[in-house]
Amino acid sequence: MLRTVTAVLIDGVAPFEFGVLCEVFGTDRTDDGVPPIEFRVCGEVAGAPVRSNVGVTITPTLGLEALDGADLIAVPATTIRDGYPPAVLDALRAAGDSGGNLLSECSGAFVLGAAGLLDNRACTTHWRHADEFAARFPQARLNADVLFVDDGNIITSAGTASGIDACLHVVRRELGAAAATAIARRMVVPPQREGGQRQYVDTPIPECTSDSLQPVLAWMLETLTEDHTVAALAARARMSERSFARHFVAETGTTPHKWLSAQRILHARRLLEQTGLSVDEVARESGFGSAALLRHHFQRLVGVPPKDYRRTFANQTA
Repeated sequence: MLRTVTAVLIDGVAPFEFGVLCEVFGTDRTDDGVPPIEFRVCGEVAGAPVRSNVGVTITPTLGLEALDGADLIAVPATTIRDGYPPAVLDALRAAGDSGGNLLSECSGAFVLGAAGLLDNRACTTHWRHADEFAARFPQARLNADVLFVDDGNIITSAGTASGIDACLHVVRRELGAAAATAIARRMVVPPQREGGQRQYVDTPIPECTSDSLQPVLAWMLETLTEDHTVAALAARARMSERSFARHFVAETGTTPHKWLSAQRILHARRLLEQTGLSVDEVARESGFGSAALLRHHFQRLVGVPPKDYRRTFANQTA
């Protein structure tokens, strides 16, 4: 469960990434059915102002003791430098060594790396810093081509807005898709942009904003239980099959088959969380036809069987 989140601020903190943490974890969404989260903001010394990278200061009211007992410790982006506060690194190292969950946004990965927490771990950071990160932390398994990486108890995100994706992923993982969707709706952002999640999340499926394909995508979502061939979709879009396939990949980042499978899995997750339908019924309602096919795709994209997913999330979001 996700009951307590602590954000750790050091000099050079980026206000946008810190603001993402405040928006996702620090804003009361209980009216929307999101379980309450205690949000703490700390610095190396309680009450000591922390300089941001844009000329304003933030004064955390708590010190590093706020890391104790936190379900998630978050490190927002900060200016990259030769060294970071030893006390902060020690506190993060202790949390990581004890199995605590840690999240970094953008260049915050450099702080986790400096604490030695990313050695032999899959991770990511902003693509502009990838070469420097790899040179500093050669034992880290950097993937600079993804929005965020989930490597168990350590989640790292790429630049700026991808921190939103990583934070919503944490909510989805710990509290369920309904909670993540409720927060995303209030933030007016896509609730899920990734193509799958296991050890790491592949390059996401962005929202399509093109006038040419938006009606087709909307229709596919309304008719998830129907078979959708490329030929039929291309005809609906009034394109040749080749042109349609090229446009689809350019605008969504994936193929029609993969996009449709991801949307069906999203619908199946909601049904598993919010209804008492059997797995067979969920399979039919989400367009997979059979429980066996649902289990195959669900295991591949989510990482657990449908029944295990329901066991974890159904009671939390009903």
